[in-house]
Amino acid sequence: MTTAYYFQARVSHQISKLERRVKQEIALNQEILQVIEEDKRRKKEEIEAANASADERQKNRNDINEGKVLPEKEEKDTKDNDKDAQASQEDLTRTSKISHNVPTHGKLLDGSPIIAVLVFSCNRVTVQRCIDQLIKHRPSIEQFPIIVSEDCQHRQTAEVIARYGDQIMHIQVYTIALMFFMIPDCEKLTESNSLQQPDQSDIEVPPKEKKFKGYFKIARHYGWALNHVFFQLGYDTVIIVEDDLDIAPDFFEYFLGTYPLLVSDNSLWCVSAWNDNGKAGLVDENAADILYRTDFFPGLGWMLTRQLWTELSPKWPKSYWDDWIRQPEQRRNRACIRPEISRTRTFGKAGVSNGMFYERHLKYIKLNTEHVYFTNMNLTYLSKDNYDMSFVNDVYQSTVVSFSELKNGKVVAPGAVRIPYYSRQAYKNTAKQFGLMDDFRSGVPRTGYRGVVTFFYKGRRVHLAPSPNWNGYDITWS
Repeated sequence: MTTAYYFQARVSHQISKLERRVKQEIALNQEILQVIEEDKRRKKEEIEAANASADERQKNRNDINEGKVLPEKEEKDTKDNDKDAQASQEDLTRTSKISHNVPTHGKLLDGSPIIAVLVFSCNRVTVQRCIDQLIKHRPSIEQFPIIVSEDCQHRQTAEVIARYGDQIMHIQVYTIALMFFMIPDCEKLTESNSLQQPDQSDIEVPPKEKKFKGYFKIARHYGWALNHVFFQLGYDTVIIVEDDLDIAPDFFEYFLGTYPLLVSDNSLWCVSAWNDNGKAGLVDENAADILYRTDFFPGLGWMLTRQLWTELSPKWPKSYWDDWIRQPEQRRNRACIRPEISRTRTFGKAGVSNGMFYERHLKYIKLNTEHVYFTNMNLTYLSKDNYDMSFVNDVYQSTVVSFSELKNGKVVAPGAVRIPYYSRQAYKNTAKQFGLMDDFRSGVPRTGYRGVVTFFYKGRRVHLAPSPNWNGYDITWS
């Protein structure tokens, strides 16, 4: 009786497990169909736009001299128009033939930097949403080559990425999977743009961290891909993007404008497109051009140099790389640049973090919509010598208020205000009242600079600030 019951329970468990897998495959196939339909729609719009452009050019030519042209010239113009229309069509159908034979380091002929965009992908077919936006807003394929590094041996995701052909460079962290899954577009993944990570062995995870195995795989993927892009492909600067990010229209302009700061100021080690506290209602929507220094590593769309990676690569961790990079031993009192309004926004609720922070914070992040021409701006105010003195003066000369006074509109003095905190718990309590992210990493609060967290609330700049005699972060606050 016991044996029969055990056998029945085991069979029932296997059936339930199989049902779950079937449901997952059905949902995944539906998502793939949506992606394919979106791809068809996008290509149709491109062709229609090309035809409209060709028609407009033909109309303009026919209007020259009020239509009075010689017969032989009229015949020549007609041929030219046909060639233009054909060229427009070829431009679209040639998207899988764009050459990646561009300099992989240094600068373009006009002196502009070449910055690679490295997209980390795993098992989300919605990576198309991210890549489409990158291609749409990219000002130049030569200046911003897009490299998609794919892990997870996920056939459907590989198929989606393969459809972009040579608009991107596709590096995969597996070899056998291409043949095993019989990818229809695998002929596009030629040796020149498909590279494999040699180490696909199972990762040893401490028993207590088995459920966090995904973090170990991510760290290995990051380490291998960054080594390859910097040391094998030879790029000097890289923007890291994850497959679940939307980007702002001025995403590339933001990084171009801040690039000179990153390479000239040794007190900076990254530029991030992300504001951890950038929810609508906590940012000044009329200040899309304002940038800050932050001691907290933001991630989620960030730029680094080969010089930094050369420093980090030999000691790259086996897991939890983002917490590791925030440790004092790695940060070494360096800061990142971050915007008032984020230039990225995550749409990936599901992942290894199981949606941690997503429902309470991440889905409310405001994505910038105003195009700011950072390359035309003087951003030297962000250099450490200029920034620190001005920042400290602005913070500690501002009016001290309480949360209740600010909330109830009882602050009379104009301008920015300051709310002091003197303990970890006091900070967390106040942060929660405002809806800020209240956690610490290696003692640093999110977006903090010199312990100060700056945000916008009811039309005022607010500084949540420690004592003016602040002398550094307390790692025990994490």
